[in-house]
Amino acid sequence: MRITDVRVRKVNDDGKMKAVVSVTFDDEFVVHDIKIIEGQNGLFIAMPSRKMGEGDFRDIAHPLVSETRNKIKDAIFAEYEKILEEKGEEATMPTAE
Repeated sequence: MRITDVRVRKVNDDGKMKAVVSVTFDDEFVVHDIKIIEGQNGLFIAMPSRKMGEGDFRDIAHPLVSETRNKIKDAIFAEYEKILEEKGEEATMPTAE
């Protein structure tokens, strides 16, 4: 299974949730609402989940093996870093007067 597209759909500068991402596999299957979250030990991804009863959350879709999770995480973070760099360049670009 190949990751064929990663789209960072929303980027937040405020709060712990930094972005919402969609990942496409083999140009045939997409998973929406993967979140990039700032935790105590740095950034991590949270798979799409649903609230179950007493405040517990259960993943709706998730990888079964850690290798796959790491491939997804690496692809997401690479795209996220690219977006942040582009935003940084826009902020430092001189304005035409």
